[in-house]
Amino acid sequence: MLFLQPLYEYIYHHYAAHINHFALIKLILYSLDKTIFYFIIFAIIRLCWLLFIRHRRTLKSEACIWIFSFYVILLLMLTVFRDTYFPWQLTFNFHRNLSDINLVFMKETLKLTQGESMLDFFYNSLGNILWFVPFGLLFPTVIQKKNMLLTIFSGGCLSVCIEGLQFVLETGVSDIDDVFFNVCGTIIGFIIYRIIYRFL
Repeated sequence: MLFLQPLYEYIYHHYAAHINHFALIKLILYSLDKTIFYFIIFAIIRLCWLLFIRHRRTLKSEACIWIFSFYVILLLMLTVFRDTYFPWQLTFNFHRNLSDINLVFMKETLKLTQGESMLDFFYNSLGNILWFVPFGLLFPTVIQKKNMLLTIFSGGCLSVCIEGLQFVLETGVSDIDDVFFNVCGTIIGFIIYRIIYRFL
């Protein structure tokens, strides 16, 4: 880690023995550390872009772009690039068996209800929903279009891309359920956006 190593070591030495799912805490901190690194790169590029273009957004719209970018980077680090820090460390496997992709709706999700802990079930279902709520909330402001179908379609495309990259990078399980929950999260986020937009 480049930024959060002291924090990680503190948490590890003081709380690791008392946290059952410490691997999840480690993943979050590691992903957040990488997000900070790549967000700094984004910030430099974005600032240079703003210096040389004439078109200017409102402060609210520009802030949404920055928040949305941080969110997308963090999402990708948590789901796709969880095992590597730099692009040249990626290893692609294009010869995986397609049977490794779960296309049976709710098959794997229902299996999680029979496990020793319900945490996996809630993380898989509610977690996948919550992770895409910000997409539905911020995307319309970023593209400056209040189009529900476009937002849902874009959220679904991002989810499918994540599942596809997880498949070839072997960094996760490619599951149709994840896409479904992600789209649900996008819809919820868009509804929240419309409610907020109506009262502002």
